[in-house]
Parts: sequence; structure tokens; C-alpha cells
Amino acid sequence: MTEPVFLEVLKVAPEPFSTSTPQPPIEFAGPTSYSDDDRQSLDADAAEIVARYPQPRSALLPLLHLVQGHDGYITRAGVAFCADTLDLTAAQVASVATFYSMYRREPTGDYLVGVCTNTLCAVLGGDEILAQLTDHLGIGVGGTTADGRVTVEHVECNAACDFAPVVMVNWEFYDNQTPSSAIELVEDIRAGSKPSPSRGTQTLCTFAQTARLLAGLPPTDEGGGA
Repeated sequence: MTEPVFLEVLKVAPEPFSTSTPQPPIEFAGPTSYSDDDRQSLDADAAEIVARYPQPRSALLPLLHLVQGHDGYITRAGVAFCADTLDLTAAQVASVATFYSMYRREPTGDYLVGVCTNTLCAVLGGDEILAQLTDHLGIGVGGTTADGRVTVEHVECNAACDFAPVVMVNWEFYDNQTPSSAIELVEDIRAGSKPSPSRGTQTLCTFAQTARLLAGLPPTDEGGGA
């Protein structure tokens, strides 16, 4: 009769495995709730927006623009408002708000200046425009001037290669820029002037007014809540 054979299996902990570099959790800042007056105003605007869609949750993108126009960025109160209005979870709202780059997670100036630094714009001077502009304003890329008027960021592509280098202000085009013309543009804006965009509309709205337009609502004089 064959004797049984016993095998000893060594238990070795597997090596940690990850397909990407771990990142810290995304958090939203700002207030956690709105005042009664602000909530009443936002509710009225939201009702007008939601009524356009067969399913309330389809209104999430314009509602995010609505609260961004009110707060200047996506706040904890804005996320909670959208979730409550559309019967979604805060996680569902946050997953959309963090997917699209047009939704800001930090306070933004009245005018968001985006300098294209993608291939063609960079070759034709986009990197130099960004460097000289931020140096002139004394802020870093993504920073906002002390007066709260201007935020400067780099943009991967403004979809206007035939007019490179291109600078956008609240998503309006200013074509064929140079470091000196970009600085002049921003200084005009800070002084209260609103230079007409190179094409399209001849009106330059504030960041908050633009957000309301993207929400499908007319901009107010202040650009924020009605």
C-alpha cells in the first residue's frame, strides 16, 4: 500500500500591486450650506433649468454651472444643493464635477485667463506668454491676483490652432497673442475695461456671468445669484 505524501505549503504575503499611483482624496471647500435667501434664489433658477429635461438628473451639468456662477467655484454647498435638487448622492455629483475641467474647485477671479501651451501655441510663444504673464502679475500658474480680478491657468488646447498663440478669457478667444499684448489685455481688464474678443461675441462677461449663461440663464448685473 502506497504511503500518503504530505506537502507543506508556505504562506507568503503577495507583493502590493497597483495600476496607478495612489492619489489623495478629492475634497471640496467653501461653505456647507446656503443662506435662506440664496437658497430661495437658487431654487427658482434650478426649477427653470430642471423643467427643460425629461429626467431631473439630466440637468446636473447646467446646475453645476449655476452654483459655480453663484460661488465662483464648486463648493460643498453647491455639491449638496445639486444632490438635493436632483435626488442624487453627493458622490454622484462630485464624480461629474471632478471629471470636467470647466468646473473649478478653487476660488476663481472675475476673469479666468487661459493660455494655451499645447504644441503649436507653445512653439509660437505660448509658454513665454504664460511665463511673462504670471511673472508680471506676481502669481503662479493657477493663481489669482490679490484684487480677485484675474486667475491665470494653462490650457492644453483652445481648439484654435490657426490663430496661435491663443489666450482665452472666460472662454472667449483673443487670437495671435504675444507676451506684451497678453499683459496689456489683462491690465485693461483689471482697470475695468473689457476688450472685445477677436471673434464671436463682442461682449466679455465676468466668470460668474459666463457660468450663468452656460447654465442657460441670463446673466445678472452682478454675475452671481439673482
